[in-house]
Amino acid sequence: MMAQTFRTPQIDLTSILSAQTPEIDLRLGAYEASTRNFLKAIGDYTNRAVTEINRRRNNYIAEKKKLSDRVQSVEAETNQCKVDEIGLLASLEKEQEETKEAESSVAVFRRQLTSVRETFASLDTEIEHYRAVTNSLRREKGRERGILDKLSSQEIPELQASVDAIGCTIEGVGRDQLLFQFHNVNPADLRQQFTFVLDMSGNTYRALSSSPQLLTLPILVDELNDTKDIYTFVKNLRQSFLRSIS
Repeated sequence: MMAQTFRTPQIDLTSILSAQTPEIDLRLGAYEASTRNFLKAIGDYTNRAVTEINRRRNNYIAEKKKLSDRVQSVEAETNQCKVDEIGLLASLEKEQEETKEAESSVAVFRRQLTSVRETFASLDTEIEHYRAVTNSLRREKGRERGILDKLSSQEIPELQASVDAIGCTIEGVGRDQLLFQFHNVNPADLRQQFTFVLDMSGNTYRALSSSPQLLTLPILVDELNDTKDIYTFVKNLRQSFLRSIS
């Protein structure tokens, strides 16, 4: 379900100015609730997508390992057949008088080779099947990425409102990495840059770098992994940068 869009309340400026103590209700509580709902919805969808992708990837790895084990077993059987063939040829050279028995052994060996060839043919069919499954998984992953991109484009207005409110810009700087840039943090130097890079490629968030360095950064990242509340994490990160210059 889409999070409700925060709407700026209508302000009766004449009524406010005529009051003895003018005061404007900015409805910050409603705005923060709207932003939290939006970020939670994005987080929940992302977690479900990552879980499904990991499940399919693990299934593919397991199937690939089973196939590899089968191939190794067939290779071992083939090598054993080659050893048997050498022994058979040596036996034929030494025991010409047992031609009939040797011919019978050759016939048995040929049947074994036929069985091995049939096994290889069956494995080729299975390999093609797993290739088709792999291609299907790739297409499915591309479709899911398209859905995420479409959802992201639909939520840009609310995301921009959140960015403006906390004085922070967020952009991708690599695969599964986000760059947070805070502005207007230092009252003495509003142009000073405060940056942080967050890695989201694994099952947990990781801090890659920050400028300036923050002693509390590991604690903030641990709290983010526990709560999955990215909005609170950004607010706490900004406060930590502010405290670092005081």
